[in-house]
Amino acid sequence: MRTTIRLDDDLLIRAKQLAVATGRSFTRVIEDCLREVLGRKQAKSRSRPVRLPTVKGRGLQPGVDLDHNAALLDLMDGVGR
Repeated sequence: MRTTIRLDDDLLIRAKQLAVATGRSFTRVIEDCLREVLGRKQAKSRSRPVRLPTVKGRGLQPGVDLDHNAALLDLMDGVGR
């Protein structure tokens, strides 16, 4: 099918450079890019959310800062006890 699209100038130049570098036609590069993007969107819609097992507990220990990973690793390794 033949169609007309408008592309950003920089994007057009990069796509043409990719076509030359890979030995493909400009049309083939555009088709391949569309297939890749559309395939990713399709794959995302098919995936189910991941369910992680959890356990009940008493929450965080006093002094634990989940945003400070070095201190958290020290705590898990028993450093500073």
